Amino acid sequence: MSNDHARRRFLATGGAATVLTAGHLLFGPVLTGPDGAAAAVRAYGGGPLPRGLFTLGVASGDPLPGGFVLWTRLAPRPLDGGGMPGRPVPVRWQVAEDERFRKVRAEGVALARPEHGHAVHAEIGGLRPDREYFYRFRAGEEVSPVGRSRTAPRPGQANEHLRFAFASCQNWQDGHFTAYHHLAQEDLAFVAFLGDYIYETVPRTTTVRTHEGDDEPYTVADYRNRHAQYKTDPELQAAHAAFPWIATWDDHEVDNNWADEIPQDPAQQPHDAFLARRAAAFQAYYEHLPLRRSARPRGIDLRLHRRFGFGRLATLHVLDTRQYRSVQPATLAEAEDPARTMTGPEQEKWLVNGMSKADTHWNLLANQVMWASNDRMAGPRQVFDFDNWDGYRAQRRRLLDFFGSGRTSNPVVLTGDRHATWVCDLKPDFDDPASPVVGAEITGTSISSGGDADPAAFHRAFDPIMAESPHWKYIGNRRGYIVCDVTPAGLLASLQVVSTVWRPDGTTMVTAARFQVEAGRPGISVVDQLPREEEDRTIDRSPRHHDVDDDQF
Repeated sequence: MSNDHARRRFLATGGAATVLTAGHLLFGPVLTGPDGAAAAVRAYGGGPLPRGLFTLGVASGDPLPGGFVLWTRLAPRPLDGGGMPGRPVPVRWQVAEDERFRKVRAEGVALARPEHGHAVHAEIGGLRPDREYFYRFRAGEEVSPVGRSRTAPRPGQANEHLRFAFASCQNWQDGHFTAYHHLAQEDLAFVAFLGDYIYETVPRTTTVRTHEGDDEPYTVADYRNRHAQYKTDPELQAAHAAFPWIATWDDHEVDNNWADEIPQDPAQQPHDAFLARRAAAFQAYYEHLPLRRSARPRGIDLRLHRRFGFGRLATLHVLDTRQYRSVQPATLAEAEDPARTMTGPEQEKWLVNGMSKADTHWNLLANQVMWASNDRMAGPRQVFDFDNWDGYRAQRRRLLDFFGSGRTSNPVVLTGDRHATWVCDLKPDFDDPASPVVGAEITGTSISSGGDADPAAFHRAFDPIMAESPHWKYIGNRRGYIVCDVTPAGLLASLQVVSTVWRPDGTTMVTAARFQVEAGRPGISVVDQLPREEEDRTIDRSPRHHDVDDDQF
């Protein structure tokens, strides 16, 4: 392990404890900067603050060559609305080149306002590209844990390697976030989170752990409490503190299977009531993720699709497949409707233009739901989940034709949602054996959603379908995440799976399989994988007495 990696592991696993106990001595008496720090402290000093302000940890995100976003939220009573006084509170922040903050490179003050849940989003600029930095906050006499972040390489930089992870689907009730304990110890430039950061499901006492509240969330206060509960998880906090995150959402951040202005159950949720719920969910989502001001919600609108460059090596196109989509079809004939859209026309144009103009070796799509055709039944009868791209076939064919047109380089789709791993070739027409392979998709498994897996039952159900689906290259349903190593010549993806999510500690991690995409050769192949019997030995066989909220299987 390198010294840098050891330092990151130290921070991610609680090495900042000394800063928490003595950190008030490490900040200077007054910070100055573009935010008018001294004036802000005088104007908003107010009375004494509650204790335990940083219960939700710290985070960074949306890395650019010159900086990133810093996030925290003051919440001494996280499951009770936060517990802060109803006034703005100045929060000091610092960014340094070293974890002891001897080389401070940026500092300032942000106001944590009650109308924003006392969340802080500080956009940092003026830093050096492709560099590691450390950050912390102070409010009153309390100092936060230390986080670590990294800037992106500059445009045109001839970088030879990029290592990142992607993850999705972290249901509090289905299991502990044990995978994040291992992810926080990786050596990564960033984490892409692909949706289902929270689940809106009702509390259940038969699951591993129980959601707060007594119903689904509907108001801003409800969604704040649900997000805050998730943020209290120490492993999730460690993963956020270790790397910058690039986040997008799927459905459960609002309502299962919602589409634009249509809820899952329109007969039970009137239109105006759902729009109010959507606006509340958007507000709380922004308050709990390290997003830029450009993503601040405006009523029922919040722009999440955006683009990040990493030198000449890769461009990451972040999609939003919920906010602008047509309602899910009910039949295959409806799924072939050319007017039906997953992204909306403006986002589709944004994606095609961006992929066409990206001057990088790789075009990576941070995507929510599965692109590859996914039959759910063996034999001649076909059964599809139309919430996925199988329900939006004309647009999918149009985009996959573009993938194969030569107008973009090395497209790879990174997907969440399925609570399982599906590694597939992408073709404009999955029913035509002569249709060309134009790209690759790696659908990653869940952090906890679905609980501890039953691989034997999964393979009994899906191995016969895989035999009829030549574009499927690998399937599995263990919990974990994917690590991607990208070079000009290829992309190597490693599936990291955890032994259990049904106990909080003492878990192990193993590489279940590795997959390779070669530059200039569309499609994906399995490099190696653990034999079934060997993989079975890495599974915790503790008694299974828990229900799950799994909506996939």
